[in-house]
Amino acid sequence: MMTIHDFSKMKLEQKKISMVTCYDHWSASFLNETKVDCLLIGDSVAQVMHGFPSTVHADTDMIALHTQAVARGAPQKFLVSDMPFLSVRKGLLEAMNSVDQLMKSGAHSVKIEGLTGHDDIIKNIVESGVPVMGHLGLTPQSVHQLGGYKVQGKDPETQDFIFTASKRLEDLGCFSLVLECVPHTLAQKISEHLSIPVIGIGAGPNVDGQVLVLHDLLGLTSGFKPKFLKTYSDGRELFKESVEQYNLEVKDQIFPSMSESYS
Repeated sequence: MMTIHDFSKMKLEQKKISMVTCYDHWSASFLNETKVDCLLIGDSVAQVMHGFPSTVHADTDMIALHTQAVARGAPQKFLVSDMPFLSVRKGLLEAMNSVDQLMKSGAHSVKIEGLTGHDDIIKNIVESGVPVMGHLGLTPQSVHQLGGYKVQGKDPETQDFIFTASKRLEDLGCFSLVLECVPHTLAQKISEHLSIPVIGIGAGPNVDGQVLVLHDLLGLTSGFKPKFLKTYSDGRELFKESVEQYNLEVKDQIFPSMSESYS
């Protein structure tokens, strides 16, 4: 299993880091058998697994429950759990209670969106012995303030803010950083200036790693095809065909046959 030291080592050796989301024991068990580097129990679980319209509906209990399932299914993978909406805005005690719950659920680190107003809390979490992954650019928990899921860092002022914030997160002790939906030139600049690895999603190829939602890359979601997404299978159609074949065989009395029956 990777450790936070392996993240830094991979960057130094110019080896790309692969990360995918994971929310349940079933997918964790097969991901545990792959060479993907780490798993993210993201607050996107609220959308993918529970059908909510945004990540703001995830809370610590939800992410902790899914973290427990993933930890049981993927004991050989480094796990990152998202700190959910407002969990770092209700004071230090509330934030540390969330961190405590997620780590005891099986996480090896936590991910925190944004920086403004989080300095002292991030510093305290790191100094408490918990690895923190930062997250800048498009931060889905702030979707209403951002006015939707839009590319960030298009103008010089915003680019300077994201660049400065990335340096600050490194100074606060974050072991890595997710950059979401930013121009590839900005992402490359940040990656080149940071000693910690930058993991991109919609941030171009010139960063230290990539992260995607598992269900998206498997083609299991419908109607979601942002520019940054590449699907590696048509999982939705494959699953539908299998279920339809099962249904047909039941109706036509093909299944179960005697080979699936007990004597």
